[in-house]
Amino acid sequence: MPELPIQLRGITWNHTRGFVPLVAAAQRFEELSQASETPVSIAWEKRSLQEFADQPLQPLAESFDLLVIDHPWAGFASRHGVLTPLERVLPGDFLADQEANSVGVSHASYRFDDQQWALAIDAATPVASWRPDLMRQKDLAIPKTWDDVMALAKLGLVAMPGIPQDTLMNFYTLCCVPDSDLFASEDCVVNDELGMQALEQLRELASYQSPEIFEWNPIQVYEAMSRRDDIAYCPFAYGYSNYSRRGYAPNLLLFGDVVSKDGHPLRTTLGGTGLAISSHCKHPEVAAQFAQMVAGRDYQQTQFAENGGQPGHRAAWEDEENNRRTGNYFANTLPCLDRAYLRPRYSGSLRFQDRDGGGAPVREFMMHGGDPKHVMQTLNQMYRDSRKDGAE
Repeated sequence: MPELPIQLRGITWNHTRGFVPLVAAAQRFEELSQASETPVSIAWEKRSLQEFADQPLQPLAESFDLLVIDHPWAGFASRHGVLTPLERVLPGDFLADQEANSVGVSHASYRFDDQQWALAIDAATPVASWRPDLMRQKDLAIPKTWDDVMALAKLGLVAMPGIPQDTLMNFYTLCCVPDSDLFASEDCVVNDELGMQALEQLRELASYQSPEIFEWNPIQVYEAMSRRDDIAYCPFAYGYSNYSRRGYAPNLLLFGDVVSKDGHPLRTTLGGTGLAISSHCKHPEVAAQFAQMVAGRDYQQTQFAENGGQPGHRAAWEDEENNRRTGNYFANTLPCLDRAYLRPRYSGSLRFQDRDGGGAPVREFMMHGGDPKHVMQTLNQMYRDSRKDGAE
């Protein structure tokens, strides 16, 4: 009598980029397992992008074997033991290859307390994007400097995501300048002078945009850009190569590096996703085999990218065919990824960056103004509170 299949459950996020490549991988993994003594079935479920940012990790780890996570969860995973350290289940040479072929610090972002908690299957950071047809029609040049962005914004042709999480990430970007003290201490996010300057600059930029941006995440920005003809340029939003692929949206977008400010290229805040294995998984060795397939060079460079994914392996970003299909998305944005800022990952860091965290007062100031000094005091108190939570 044939043995019953091993059944694993995975949870990812609800977008073509986050869901389709994993479903395709699970199907192929199941097909390959049919020749073994014990076939494997992997069912993937999805949650919204907002839930991906906010939903607690612990109950998910109790319900799912495989989890696609955000790297700030690494500190929580280390403290609370909800994930399996990958050194226990994956070969050392495979992890070394992942490190050597990381896009920016994507691989290292899932390492905490000298243990690897996830594999960087997806890499992203805020990058610039534009509608090439609209830019040509209006005889506009792609911005190179902050002043260029402001000039374009004053024409009413710019949009950026304005939900709390994205406003906070963009605040980090404007604070992440040479010799910055951003998160250099456990008491203060950044010095008041730099923080207040960043707040004022974000507010000024937002003042030339439609108020609807404050309800938009990056996906909603790209959907609007690709469907409407009143937005020609986005200065920074987490990149999605899907919108540069023929047939995905009504109008193609092109992507590239962000602008320079005060003589230095901006450093945006690293995102992306990692594939982790729950510590509750009853078949960690099988889950590890699947993770190794998905994160490995061969699959990342081919099937993962071809099924709408945005790989975490550097070979996929340098691949000629992947760039041909995406208007050189990967080659053109790779410099931005390579210098991206790695935000804090201590155990309570997710509280500081969730929808009610530090982005909320930044967004409120961008929308309605106020006292930037008071905003900085609020941010610093929220930051200190989140560090206390992480120590409990």
